[in-house]
Amino acid sequence: MSVSSVLSKSEVVREFRRSKSGLAGAAILLGLLLMTAYSLVAIPLESYRQWNNPNFWIDLPKSAAPAWTNISGHRVPEHIVMDASDAQVTESRDGARTVTHSYAINFNYDEYPSDFMLLYSARYGGTQPALQVDVERPDGTEFRVYFASLPPAQGGDNEFSSRVFSTDRQIAESLRGHVRDFAYPQDPSRPQVMIFSDTEQSGVLKGTYVFRETFYLFDGSDVVTGSGIILGGKVYGLMGTDELRRDLATGILWAAPVALFIGLTVSIASILIGLVYGVVAGYKGRRTDEGLMRVNDIFYSLPTLPLLVILSVTVGKSIFLITGFLVIFGWVGMAKISRSLALQIKNLQYVEAAKLMGQSDFRIIFRHIIPQLLPLTFASIAIAVPSAILGEATLAFLGLGDPSIPTWGQILHDANSAGAAVRGLWWWIVPPGLMIAITGLAFALVGNALDGIVNPRARKA
Repeated sequence: MSVSSVLSKSEVVREFRRSKSGLAGAAILLGLLLMTAYSLVAIPLESYRQWNNPNFWIDLPKSAAPAWTNISGHRVPEHIVMDASDAQVTESRDGARTVTHSYAINFNYDEYPSDFMLLYSARYGGTQPALQVDVERPDGTEFRVYFASLPPAQGGDNEFSSRVFSTDRQIAESLRGHVRDFAYPQDPSRPQVMIFSDTEQSGVLKGTYVFRETFYLFDGSDVVTGSGIILGGKVYGLMGTDELRRDLATGILWAAPVALFIGLTVSIASILIGLVYGVVAGYKGRRTDEGLMRVNDIFYSLPTLPLLVILSVTVGKSIFLITGFLVIFGWVGMAKISRSLALQIKNLQYVEAAKLMGQSDFRIIFRHIIPQLLPLTFASIAIAVPSAILGEATLAFLGLGDPSIPTWGQILHDANSAGAAVRGLWWWIVPPGLMIAITGLAFALVGNALDGIVNPRARKA
């Protein structure tokens, strides 16, 4: 590369705007940045911290397909999770004070839900509150499915939280009185089937169901602190769930800022280290050049992946340690390029003039030589990002990544460990793989476009 033909910043920007591949890469990068911003602003941070906590995801289904796969054809039930914010709350005082949380569910599926679960919590003291659950069906009939008192308070105000499962014996006993409402025999031991059955055809009754959780409160200080309903289904969310019930859309979104952090940190650090290292070697020359380049040759000849595996096993799997390991092996290529360019620049007239004026080597390197290489540096940074992201993903896929945070490579590792490919759980494999490929493609397009602009040989070609 001839230094005399280095373009100005304005010329680089103008040429980049003419590059279709560069603009396509920039558009993809903009999408990744928007995804990152959405993850940081809209998704609760607790989901990031609790990614590997199974209790945090207990309300979601196991290995459920994405909800959008259920648009046409035979429609299987969607997993529905509703809490107090989705309820219509009414309060009345007819003897005892009652608080009712009503949940309207539009059920238009061709199969019965797999189960259902009723969540509730209340703070009380003294007389025990009671909970009653009723279901109003689309045909107007109403079933009382549950009634029970909450446990006695254990001194002072007592906050009690619990769940009523569809397998609860009281629900089966309550539904026995409604068997006569059906033209065909119904089994109260399968309440989800009985509640959602057509009374005439013994098929799924489609329409709007209303679940009412009514709390009977007997003291003025008693308060309902929460409620909810979970209707079990086979599809859920934008990306489905994995074997541990984790929402894969949340993991894939959180992995975007992690991937950008790793890619940009590794590429910027390694390229800048290689730039300064190579320029110093080329400018100083003689023994300094010889010694520095022999060290470079040693790093260049090392088997990168086996050493990364050894370092991850022996030193640690923290995401910051992995980033540092990738930087250690990522600077050698840039050092060779910047050295060859420094050998040309140090013989130019303005560098010779700076030497005659008594300027220090440090000032000449950082004021007169390195600024000439910045366009090439930016292109090299963009090209190096995919390698960094792929390096982390490779370690994570091998089980050597940071297990405490969601990354695309870690999601693929979990999918491989659970046999997702054999079981046909494609939504656990394809999205993270595509995200790695798309992110690498974006930076490769931008980097190649910049390289074609700042590299005179590429421009002539």
